[in-house]
Amino acid sequence: MREIFFNVKTFIILWLGQLFSAVGSAMTYFTLTLWVWQKTESATAIALILVFYQLPQVIITPLTGILIDRTSRKQLLIISDTGSAFCTISVGILAFLGTLQVWHIYLIASVIGCFGNIQSLTYSTLIPLILPEKHHTRASSMGAMVVYGAGIISPALAGVLFPLIGLFGITLIDMGTFAIAFCFILMIHIPHTIKQDQEKVNHLSNLTFGFRYIYSHPELLSMVIMVSLFSFFNDISETLYQPMILAKTDSNSQILGIVVAGGGLGGVVGGLIVSVWGGFKKLRRGIFTGFLGTGISILILALASLPSFWIIARFAWSFHHPLMMSSYMAIWYAKIPHHLQGRVFGADYLIGILVTTCSSLTAGVLSDRIFEPLLQSQYSLPSGSGMAFLIAISATIIILVSSKVANILD
Repeated sequence: MREIFFNVKTFIILWLGQLFSAVGSAMTYFTLTLWVWQKTESATAIALILVFYQLPQVIITPLTGILIDRTSRKQLLIISDTGSAFCTISVGILAFLGTLQVWHIYLIASVIGCFGNIQSLTYSTLIPLILPEKHHTRASSMGAMVVYGAGIISPALAGVLFPLIGLFGITLIDMGTFAIAFCFILMIHIPHTIKQDQEKVNHLSNLTFGFRYIYSHPELLSMVIMVSLFSFFNDISETLYQPMILAKTDSNSQILGIVVAGGGLGGVVGGLIVSVWGGFKKLRRGIFTGFLGTGISILILALASLPSFWIIARFAWSFHHPLMMSSYMAIWYAKIPHHLQGRVFGADYLIGILVTTCSSLTAGVLSDRIFEPLLQSQYSLPSGSGMAFLIAISATIIILVSSKVANILD
């Protein structure tokens, strides 16, 4: 009982540190989105921030998986947070000097992506090391709450502070939250994994191990295929909904900030419910419910024209994410031994990166080159209608996919 208490305490300290860091990072990202939109008014330009963030991870993810299985995970967290902090302050310095360009943001996003890859993958493998299996679903939902919790206050704070202190001031706040997270990591003890597979293998075998493991386990493979299909169309909507709102509201950052904050609140409420309740006993049902609820919520957001409906839809969209992802991760924690999770999770993460990158590029190109020009020139619809139409198509496909989920997972 004493050991469980200290393990829970360790997780809470780690979780609080990540929450502080996420608040600062979300403020910086929201501010950069506004800055890039003001400079370009292009959905593709905004989508490229995420693309450049993810592209280097295609190369680094398999190596990260090996590092996690072979290296101190606490050291990896310290390295990743320190590297991200230096990248963030470099953006602020360039903005302070008046020399910041859009391509600078893309370049720095690529470097941050590498450190973020190490941080995200390492954190995902810590839950089964620290907590017993019965708490895995709750802990996973709390991980989702970090992202959405930051989404509640970060857009509002960034929207108010950006005109007052500029991008440099926002990055200083981000640095402060990094420092808090860094101190919290130093406070805790993270156990090492027992390396049970020490036989000599060549480097190529190590790099491809995670993919081979997933392929050899049909249940994991079916979940990867299913979630990848969902993620592709969900990420199209994620990429486009902010520029859609900016286009429809004449770049009103306050409305966008409230909608984003509504999404953060939805994620926190969903995470709290799962944390208290513990989630579905049949984890597959949690995945199905998350899929269907997400599709319906995105469709409402796409079809609505009033900010109040955008807020409600974004709340419901985010509400279903902790339910879906906590169920998904709980299955993986149960199916994969601790000493293999770095490489297997790395393979799954890499697949997710490729899907999201393709999705973001597809969203930007289809929006700027096809749907926006077509609906404005041929049908005289207002700016943002093309993006809304593309989001509605994506939502409809998600709903159709959800109807097949139960059969795939049986």
